[in-house]
Amino acid sequence: QVQLVESGGGLVQAGGSLRLSCAASGRTFSSYAMGWFRQAPGKEREFVAAINWSGETTYYADLVKGRFSISRDNAKNTVYLQMNSLKPGDTAGYRCAARRGVARTTPPDYDYWGQGTQVTVSS
Repeated sequence: QVQLVESGGGLVQAGGSLRLSCAASGRTFSSYAMGWFRQAPGKEREFVAAINWSGETTYYADLVKGRFSISRDNAKNTVYLQMNSLKPGDTAGYRCAARRGVARTTPPDYDYWGQGTQVTVSS
């Protein structure tokens, strides 16, 4: 069982930056691939970024490639999402997720989810 708690969301102007954190419980964090997903009102949940257990392999949605960066610190049981050049279209609730095995880009592949943190980007 893994419990995930996100933090770092907030209100930011377009062009600004935020760093989201996702703290995981448990002693086996390093065996999990991690992902970030987001969901805006009236829209489906969508993939943002994912990272494998070691941090050596990362994946990004085309919409955020070059602006967002995912990383992890296994010693701190934490995964991060650095978001730069934010746009109003990035406004959504962001959730992190964990799964054993390789990183995936679809929500049903993940077993554990955090409650989420809200990101609002004003124009």
